[in-house]
Amino acid sequence: MSELINNSRSRVEELKNLIREIHKGNSVEETKKKLIEKLGTVPYGEVVQAEEELIDEGMEREEILKFCDLHTEALKGNLRAEFSKPIPEYHPVDIFINENREIEKVIERIRRLFYEARKRDKSENAGDLLKALHEEFNLLMDIEKHYLKKENLLFPYMEKHEVTGPPMVMWGKHDEVRSFLKSCFPLFENEKEATAEVVTGFIDLMFEPTIKSIEEMIYKEENILFPMCVDLLNEIEWYEISSQFDEIGYCLYSPDGKWEPGFEINNAKNAQNDKVKFENGSLSQEELEGILNTIPVDITFVDKDDKVKFFSHGGNRIFQRPKAVLGRQVQYCHPPSSVHIVNQILEDFKSGKQNSAKFWINFHGMYVHIAYYAVRNSKGEYLGTLEVTQDINEYKKLEGERRILQYDN
Repeated sequence: MSELINNSRSRVEELKNLIREIHKGNSVEETKKKLIEKLGTVPYGEVVQAEEELIDEGMEREEILKFCDLHTEALKGNLRAEFSKPIPEYHPVDIFINENREIEKVIERIRRLFYEARKRDKSENAGDLLKALHEEFNLLMDIEKHYLKKENLLFPYMEKHEVTGPPMVMWGKHDEVRSFLKSCFPLFENEKEATAEVVTGFIDLMFEPTIKSIEEMIYKEENILFPMCVDLLNEIEWYEISSQFDEIGYCLYSPDGKWEPGFEINNAKNAQNDKVKFENGSLSQEELEGILNTIPVDITFVDKDDKVKFFSHGGNRIFQRPKAVLGRQVQYCHPPSSVHIVNQILEDFKSGKQNSAKFWINFHGMYVHIAYYAVRNSKGEYLGTLEVTQDINEYKKLEGERRILQYDN
């Protein structure tokens, strides 16, 4: 046992030295070569320990963050990461991994567009490719929910176990990805006049670095963060994390089931607090959900921060909504061509300039009425926007009166 401990200690010290060498300017290739020669494969826990100790010894978090991708590049192929136990379906880690697979599908489509842009003649118009890239990057903005679940649910539990360095560094990398993504969007405004040369320039300047930073994050999660958390957290902690996932929402993926922990959950307390009290009565959650799903209109609520907070789910929704849309920025739920209208409505509602906006369109044989209403509290403060959608074909056809009982089905 003492031999194993000593070997681990030696590897951690050697790993710290190699990280220091990267920070001093040694190339990734040279560091990787030394890593293979001296250490072979490295258990993920020792990588975490090395970073933790370097921070404790005075290395600034920003310094670790600055070279984080180089550390990862040096470790690729030499990191020994595996889960110590099977991951059940719908467990938080299983959901994170499924979200990563969906992110990778978007990235794969984006890379195909990169290839197409580089294949075209430089002077050829490539506005269609830029438009397609815009739509795919809109989907990538859903990554915010993936990162928020880590930051607000996973990291606090790691910190309770006194693991503070990796969450701090990883949060910084989240912010880098956010910054990259944000910087991409002004480039999409050049759609009409974009040539293949211009689009290729955008790819090299911003799009490729953004994609690479997301891919690096996936690697860090699945080879370091998630295996460590599986070892670190107990089942009660995972259940507490899992129970809050719905509130933040899901990234490009909607689980169709729930993970059940291995201990019995006491729902007695939850049943007592199930009532939602209103000024004019109270309803259980089941009653309230039944009412909202029975009303013959589709309802979607966007909160004051422009995030989709709720939608009804009756049997005949006009515009389908996957659960993955919950927590998503509403602007990214619309095609780029109509985002300016969405923003105009939200701005006018927030300022108090307007309280409703209505549209009606022909859609798949239906005559669809779409209304947006500003939702305010008793003080007139803006709480969000309610979208109410309804097929009004049957109302257009009404004539005379119906005073006797007659069922429609």
